[in-house]
Amino acid sequence: MDMRALLSVFALAALVSALPVRAEEGRISYELVEADAGDFAPGADRLQPGRAEPSYAESSYVESSYAEQAAFWQSAPASVPRGIASYGPFRVIDAAHAALVDATDSRSPEQFAALLRDFPDVSELEMIECPGTEDDLANLRLGRMIRARGIVTHVPAGGSVRSGAVELFLAGRLRYADPGSEFAVHAWLDDTGRTPRDYAPNAPENRRYLDYYQQMGMDAAQARAFYAMTNAIPFESARWFGAEEMARWVSLDRMPGWPKTRVTLSQR
Repeated sequence: MDMRALLSVFALAALVSALPVRAEEGRISYELVEADAGDFAPGADRLQPGRAEPSYAESSYVESSYAEQAAFWQSAPASVPRGIASYGPFRVIDAAHAALVDATDSRSPEQFAALLRDFPDVSELEMIECPGTEDDLANLRLGRMIRARGIVTHVPAGGSVRSGAVELFLAGRLRYADPGSEFAVHAWLDDTGRTPRDYAPNAPENRRYLDYYQQMGMDAAQARAFYAMTNAIPFESARWFGAEEMARWVSLDRMPGWPKTRVTLSQR
């Protein structure tokens, strides 16, 4: 899959500068886009291409253990399910399970509401290939819908949750991340060229994320720490890590029957 190829920082920077961005009031324009992403919906977009072979000099993944790195990078991409019904980036696998297999956008909350209307017993969201979002505010609304419905989020081995999709993973009532799953985070850049550090800590541009993280179960200190970690990575780069590293920042749950050593539930 060509989304799995990590484009060079310079090529992506050139692409971003060439794309027109039309931001609505209160919205933020985000970092990396795909070479074949096509026309985006108006508003914010926050997408991260998939990874290729690791380059530890370019990624900030080096804090994770060598063993986790090996399992993480050797995992083959998870299979994208055909499903029994499609709603935008969502696939219905069966009466109880849906999957997220593409970027979200401004239509995604409505599409997810339609999915839940037609399949009211869906209780788990499999996060398979999740590059981010084309509308960040809609993405946060979608995350609140997931939490309000009490849906579980699960990233299988080979599943990829990047950029704005991380907020959706955090929305799960329970959050499962298999060994061999991957995550990518980085800072945002708005349409004026400003980053989170250019705004006061309590400015609306920053508060919307801190408030969201607390609504998803973090305390204030955890929310600040997680937000600071994501913002430490420049918008044109990314920090890649696996389930073990994610568990150091947010609480993860264990799938029934997992050995206790499968996921480390330590907090940083």
